[in-house]
Amino acid sequence: MSSTDISVEKQTRRHRPALLGIGIAVVSTVVVIAGLVAFGAGPGIDEASSGEPQNEAMPMISQ
Repeated sequence: MSSTDISVEKQTRRHRPALLGIGIAVVSTVVVIAGLVAFGAGPGIDEASSGEPQNEAMPMISQ
């Protein structure tokens, strides 16, 4: 059953912390995704073909 005495001001005051938390979560998620798009999705250097010498083991020659 729902209450017949509804105070909008009281409900607004009670829900403010939850809505603030949801807002902070949304903003931080947008910032993280924007950071990943801006810095993490670039063309980058492929480590296998970076031009630096690789430390490959010398093949064993059996005699």
